[in-house]
Parts: sequence; structure tokens; C-alpha cells
Amino acid sequence: MDYRMKLAKRMLFNKKGSLIGAVLAVTIGILVIHVNFVIFQGLFDAIVRDISDYNTGDVIVTDEFDFIDKSDQSLVRWFERIPYVEAATPRLSSTAEMNMTKNGKLVEETRIQLVGVDPFNDVKASTVHETVSDGSYVFSRNSIVLGSNVARDLGGAQVGDSVKVLVVDRWGQDQVRRFTVVGIANSPGGQGFDYSGVIHIDTLRDMMSRPGDSSSFMVKLYDPSKAEEVRDFFLRSFPNDDFIAETTEEASEAQLEGFRSGIAMINMIGYFGMMSSAFAIVTIQMMLVNGKTREIGVMRSIGAKRKDILVIFIFQGMIIGAIGAGVGTAAGLGYTFYAKETKMSFNGSLPLEVTYNWEKIIQTAFTSFILAIIASLYPSYRATKLLPVEAMRTV
Repeated sequence: MDYRMKLAKRMLFNKKGSLIGAVLAVTIGILVIHVNFVIFQGLFDAIVRDISDYNTGDVIVTDEFDFIDKSDQSLVRWFERIPYVEAATPRLSSTAEMNMTKNGKLVEETRIQLVGVDPFNDVKASTVHETVSDGSYVFSRNSIVLGSNVARDLGGAQVGDSVKVLVVDRWGQDQVRRFTVVGIANSPGGQGFDYSGVIHIDTLRDMMSRPGDSSSFMVKLYDPSKAEEVRDFFLRSFPNDDFIAETTEEASEAQLEGFRSGIAMINMIGYFGMMSSAFAIVTIQMMLVNGKTREIGVMRSIGAKRKDILVIFIFQGMIIGAIGAGVGTAAGLGYTFYAKETKMSFNGSLPLEVTYNWEKIIQTAFTSFILAIIASLYPSYRATKLLPVEAMRTV
């Protein structure tokens, strides 16, 4: 080992308080970035996950101008021939007015988004049915599942209650049906159908006078990373139709754009925090230089060059950076592991989708290591400016 490295270690470890302070500064800077990433990127990924699970699948197909008029079964069978596809299902949606009566009296009236689903295929392509905490999912033509907020707006609707739904059909005529509430859907964070009502797709088609039509097809994949490949293959296979096929993030771009900008800003704040730890290292290194003035004078008097003094203090910065990066990364990984295993959420909101982004983890550790070295340059330069005689006079 280079004698300058040995001297750097000895001088640094003799000042354990300063070493611990410098390492903590680097550790906290790294930990802040990890915590920010887990919370904000985890929340972003959780929103994308729930949009995919509840509304779009991994690929969502719509018609550019109107409703999709191709047969449900033909499109479902076409998609299911693709090895990557787990399931596909049609959806139909419309705005509706809903009211509930009890004991012959009108309790409440509200306006909702009404969604028609195919009960057989929908439970394979989405997880909406898993959000029904009270009762069961749609199973018959006259059953309805109410979102928790819709049930509340109706004055506290419960399973077994009867509700009346009004939809305006394609000819402008009011179509009214009575449904029995069979379930209440409640999803963490309200990303599911908490503000909607869910009925059988064929019933909604009858009410809208649109037999066989669908608003969209959601496609669930075994491997979501193949979404773009499936999207492109679908569009190539139907070149003469007005289909629009999009991945989850493409279909939800407007909803996610602002959140993505917020994540970028939070990450920037985290890196500014890491830069503040570099200033702490400068201060601590300056204290080490001031505390080792006599030793520096002795080294200069026995032949050490300015370059040697510079290298010694740069080595100290490298040691601080390496230990700080290691401890900070370990602390950050520990927090990430805890958040992932406990499915962390805040005040009952949607559970975070926590992942290990190894590229970012390595980048953060490397950046903190480089910043620690850069922070040691000025104190190292100051140490080289000490003259041997003046340094040795210092007690």
C-alpha cells in the first residue's frame, strides 16, 4: 500500500469524530435520495400499476372516431393467439343518472360514469373484481356494483338495495333500468371504480342501443415489457381500421405528465442535498488540515513534496467517500427492502410499487464518492500552501 494512503488513513482514523461526521454527511445525502425515490417513484409506479390493472391493461385499443364494432369474441380470440397475451376484454362506458329509493321515498340522486364489463373475460384481464370488499362482482344482467364514493353519494347504498339508472341512448331517448346492488368496490387511492357503477356490458349495450359495440378493449400481458411489440403487431394486422392502440403510459400521458415533472424536481432537490453534504466534507477536511498543521510541517521538513501532501488529503476524501457511499447505499437499500416487503402506504392510500433501480443506486453511490473527492480538493490545496517552518511553529 502506498505510504501516502497509510498516512491518510492514520491521520483520518485518529480523528474518529471528524471521520464519523463526514461519513454521516455523505450517508444522509444518499439516504435522502433513496427515500425520495422509494416514495415518489413508488407512488408513480403504483398509479401506473393501478391504471393498468383497473382501466387499460398493458395495451388499450380504442376507435379513433367511434365505437369498436368488431365482434367481442373475434378480437378476444385474435389477441389470445399471441403468446404474450394473458387475456383481453371489451369495455363500454357512458354517463348516467342514478337514484335510490327506500320505503318508497327518493333517498338521493347522482350522476356517475357507468361501465359495462364482460364478467367472464373481465376477471381475467383486470383486477377490478378484487376491489369489491362487500358483496360480489357483476354476475347477471340486472346486477350492479357501485363504487364506494357512489354508494356514499346515494345516501349510503348497501348490498341488496335497488337503484334506478337512466342512460340516454344513441337516438337521444331516455332508457331507464332498475338494478340490484350486489357489491361495493373500494380501491386504495381511488384509482379503481370508486366513482363509477359497473354493470353487464350487454345490458349497457341494450340501454345505449349499441348491440355488439365496445368503447375499448383492454389487453393484459404476461410480460408488460412486450406491450409496444403487441401494440405494433395489432396495428399492422388491422391497417384499414381506425383503431388506436396504446400502452398504459401512452394512454395515461396527460394524467402522468405532471407527476413525472414533480418527480424530476424532487430528485433535483435530493441532489442539492447531496451537494450540501459536500460542503460539510469541506468544513471537516479544513478542520483536519488545521489540526494537522504541525504534522504537515514535519512531513515537509523531511522531504515530502507539496504533491505528496495533496495526495494524502485527496486519499482522505476518497476514504470518506467510499465509506459514506457504502453506508449510505446500505441504509438506502434497507429502507427500500422495508418499503417493498411491507407494501408501504400512507393513510390508507394505494400501496407503493417499490422496485430496485440498480442503475440509479450505483449512480447515486458513484456521484457521492466523486463529490467527496471534489470536496477534498480545496482543503488539500490549502494544506500544500503551508510552509514547513511556519507549520512547525504551530503548537
